[in-house]
Amino acid sequence: MRAHMKSRVLLSLFLLMFSAALPSIAAQYPVPEGGRVVAIKAGKLVDPEKGTTETNQIIVVRGRRIEAVGPRVPIPADAKIIDLSNSTVLPGMFDAHTHLCMTLKRERDGSSYYITTLLDPTPYRAVEGVANARDMLAAGFTTVRDVGNAGNYADTALREAIERGLVPGPTMLNAGRIIAPFGGQFHLQPEKQDLATPEYFFADTRDEMVKAIRENIHFGATVIKIVVDDQKYIYSADDIRFMVAEAHRYGLKLAAHCWTEAGAHNAAEAGVDSIEHGQMMTNEDLELAKKNHVVLVGTDFTEIAASRNGFPSLHPVFVDRLKRAYRIGVTMAFGTDAFISIPGETRGTQAAEYVDSWAEAGLPAKDTLRAMTINAARLLGVDRERGAIQPGLAADIIATPENPLDDIQAVRKVSFVMKNGVVFKND
Repeated sequence: MRAHMKSRVLLSLFLLMFSAALPSIAAQYPVPEGGRVVAIKAGKLVDPEKGTTETNQIIVVRGRRIEAVGPRVPIPADAKIIDLSNSTVLPGMFDAHTHLCMTLKRERDGSSYYITTLLDPTPYRAVEGVANARDMLAAGFTTVRDVGNAGNYADTALREAIERGLVPGPTMLNAGRIIAPFGGQFHLQPEKQDLATPEYFFADTRDEMVKAIRENIHFGATVIKIVVDDQKYIYSADDIRFMVAEAHRYGLKLAAHCWTEAGAHNAAEAGVDSIEHGQMMTNEDLELAKKNHVVLVGTDFTEIAASRNGFPSLHPVFVDRLKRAYRIGVTMAFGTDAFISIPGETRGTQAAEYVDSWAEAGLPAKDTLRAMTINAARLLGVDRERGAIQPGLAADIIATPENPLDDIQAVRKVSFVMKNGVVFKND
């Protein structure tokens, strides 16, 4: 049955490719030839890890990778020149907490994504993922970590379609089915216990936890996502530690959704790779996360985003926790949790808006930009491949009219996007 469902998802994507939109996608997003050379003239070039800006730099890209960077790099005779002399150039951005294959529609679903999961079948959600992935890339997000809520592995189908060049989108890690105590994030009725599947994989015993992780891996998950709390019963630190070890055994990292103080404490104690949300974390929990090298992906809702999600009173809570985490020195990676349909906005423009919370919390632009690039790259385990503009790395390059180190709001005005050496956008 699962294989049949996956075939349906891939068929939906196949049909989408041969729709009227296919020629425009193919024209914008060709597969790069290994010998093709591009030389980018960068008026300003930002190094997010160092928090510095160099001027008048040349970036030579050969095929998918950066070949050379510097002020006096010779431009090959056969290079296509892209003149960004009036722009600021920087590595592509990361969103470490996305839900590309889910879009809550207010006019239909109210504020309940439970309704969304019931009404939107997996093939439709794969197509939603195609649209959201395209819009994320257009906004300058060249890498994302999709943390579930994708029906029956629509996220795997989307990732594979992007990797094969069928559709444009960011480099993607995906979680498959979210693992959770019985009920997941929903309250079920006794006679309708199956309504949370396949959205969640209920795992309450050690055997169920092992099965859930291995089944996810089998069906294409590249990261494991668990829900620690959201019910009266929650995973213990020992439960979480067991799942971390099982995921790490196969080379996958584990992200832990923590909406309560108790859940975040258990996750920090267990040493998960990342805590998602964690808005109720105490200073002691933040210190514990720092000690155990846990990355915080805070999904720090702006005032507008919190209102859209149905809990406006939580915005100041997120901002306060963001301030405290920064002061304590917890490593943070940028993630948004944007998943609502907003008229006049794309998934990408919504994601970029989340820098407002970081600015409101008083974080320096250089630290926000670091969270959006190298910190996230290290969390996702792709830092040897992406997250910086350096020779040998993938050519994931974006540009903005102004320097984000001077004003982080500049990342909301991305004018140029290159992913894997292919220009997707050039305004």
